[in-house]
Amino acid sequence: MLNTSTNCSYEFQKKLLPPMYGVEFCVGFLGNVFALVLLLTKERQNWHTGVVFSCNLIISDLLYVLTLPLLITYYSNDKNWTFGVAACKIERFLFTCNLYASIFFILCISVNRYIAIVYPLFTHSHVRPKHAKITSVLVWVIVAIISSPVLKYASTEPIDESNITLCVSKSKGDKIPYLNYRLSLTVLGFLIPLVLTFASYIGVIRVVFKSVTITPQEKRKVALLVGSVCTLYALSFIPYHILQTYHHYLKEKTCLQYDAYQVTKGFATLNMCIHPLLYMAVFDSIRVVCCGKSSETCSDTCSERI
Repeated sequence: MLNTSTNCSYEFQKKLLPPMYGVEFCVGFLGNVFALVLLLTKERQNWHTGVVFSCNLIISDLLYVLTLPLLITYYSNDKNWTFGVAACKIERFLFTCNLYASIFFILCISVNRYIAIVYPLFTHSHVRPKHAKITSVLVWVIVAIISSPVLKYASTEPIDESNITLCVSKSKGDKIPYLNYRLSLTVLGFLIPLVLTFASYIGVIRVVFKSVTITPQEKRKVALLVGSVCTLYALSFIPYHILQTYHHYLKEKTCLQYDAYQVTKGFATLNMCIHPLLYMAVFDSIRVVCCGKSSETCSDTCSERI
C-alpha cells in the first residue's frame, strides 16, 4: 500500500498551499476583525439573535485564522513540523472546531432567518437574544465534544529517511475506531446540518417569491444572496468531506488523490474569508425583505425578528 504522506512529492503543496493560506490569513483576519468591530459598534444597541450567532461565527474564524501562520511555515518547509506535539494537536483541534462551528453557526443563522420570515409573529413575540446565546453555548459544547478525539489522534510523525516531522491525524494501532470517528463526524457534523441549512433556504425562497409586497428587484437580491450562501457552503465543505472520506477509506492511494485531498483543506478554510461579507449582507437584505423598505428606515421590530 502506498504511503502517500511520505512517498509523494510535496512540491505541489509547497507551491499552492502557503500562498493560499497566506491570502486566507490576511483576508480572514482583517475581514473578521472589521466585521467584529462593526457588530460591536453599530449593533451594540440592537443585539438581536442574528448578531449573537454572527459574533460566535467571527470568534470561531479568528481562533483558527491565528494558527494559519503555523501551516504556512509547515508547508513552506516541505511539511516539516517544528512546533512540537502540543502545537500540532492544538492546530488540528482548532481546525476541526472551526470547521464544525462554522457549519453549525451557519445552520443557526439559516434556521433563525427561516423562522423570522416564515413565522414573523412568533419570532417577534417569543424569540429573544437570550435564546441565541443559550443556543450558541450548546453549539460550542457540541463542537468541543465532537472535536476532542482529535487531541488523541493528532500527533507528530518523524520520517527518518527524509529527516522531517509530519503533523498528522491518524490511529497508531487499529484504524477502525479512527475511521468510524471520521465517518460519524461527517454525518453528524456535516451531512445533517447541510440538509437542514438547504431546507431553510428553500423555505425562505418559497415565502419570498410568494409574497406580493416584495418588489421583483428585492426578490432577485434575496434569491442571489441565498444562492451565494448555499454555493459557498457547498464549495467550502462538500469537496473536503468527500475527499477526506475517500482518502481514509481507500486502501490504494495515488499522489494525485492525496494532493487533491490536501487542496480541499485549503478550500475548507476559505469560507472564513467570505463569512464577514455574507452575514453583513444577509442582515441588510433580510431587513429589506421583512420591512419592505431600506435598511436605514427599517424598524426595530424587524431587527428583533432577524
